[in-house]
Amino acid sequence: MSQRKSYAVGTGMFIVLGFAALVYLATQTTSVVNTHQGASYTVSAQFANIGQLKDRAPVKVAGVRVGQVQSIKLDPGKDVADVKLQIDKKYNEIPADSVAVIYTSGLLGDQYVGLQYGNAKNYLADGGSIGLTKSTQPLEEMLGKFFGAGGSADAIGGSYKVTAHFTNVGALTAGAPVKMAGVAIGSVSDVKADPVKLDATVTMTINNRYNQIPDDSAAAVFTSGLIGSQYVAIQPGGSPNSLKNGDQLVLTQSAMQLEDLIGKFLVNGSSSGNTNNAGGNGSSNPPAGKH
Repeated sequence: MSQRKSYAVGTGMFIVLGFAALVYLATQTTSVVNTHQGASYTVSAQFANIGQLKDRAPVKVAGVRVGQVQSIKLDPGKDVADVKLQIDKKYNEIPADSVAVIYTSGLLGDQYVGLQYGNAKNYLADGGSIGLTKSTQPLEEMLGKFFGAGGSADAIGGSYKVTAHFTNVGALTAGAPVKMAGVAIGSVSDVKADPVKLDATVTMTINNRYNQIPDDSAAAVFTSGLIGSQYVAIQPGGSPNSLKNGDQLVLTQSAMQLEDLIGKFLVNGSSSGNTNNAGGNGSSNPPAGKH
């Protein structure tokens, strides 16, 4: 009888704890947690895709909640969503060139807006707007990013196009990122073969924010990691003139194939091995100019 009673008590406690856990999860996924407190100011951001972002979703900086989504609407005649962010007044020193990114909590959690600080000396003010945004990504793009080179910020503020010719683009495709110093500044909009020059013409769309790139810069096709996706890296030159819409990058470096990399490794390895053997035999190469 005592054993049956303890079993009943244990079952009851399990049900109570389970109910409490459900209540807690419910508060975490509804507006109970996201209610606004205190004075605030409002800024706007435009996204090409908001996914499942909802009103009262959190706005965070470094994982810390600093506000909430006030409203989401689609402006007539535009294909971007206008999102109003209500930021707590005490967080009034957010750089004006910060980036607004839509993140997902966990794998299947709710979405929120994360702010990545910029470097500007002036700060976001009430009624201001965030020019650089990065939209939510479908699952297919997230998987591609896991194996590839990542994406670039949406060019809501405008963009310009430049071209470059490569003798070999490898597996470079449209949509691949364009990076400078490891930071995504745009994307590849088109890759096609040139029937006259017999090479590949790559068209790149670069965010207007990066409009001071020297026009003698070089473009190279790199690979993320060992077997990752390929992207275009811009290596800045020293010209006082900047790239403009329709310009062409003359200096390029084509994609390096795996076979070429292995060949270089073997050649370099054999050369260093011969040098070591020569040193081991007590002989050395005579210096140049003293034969």
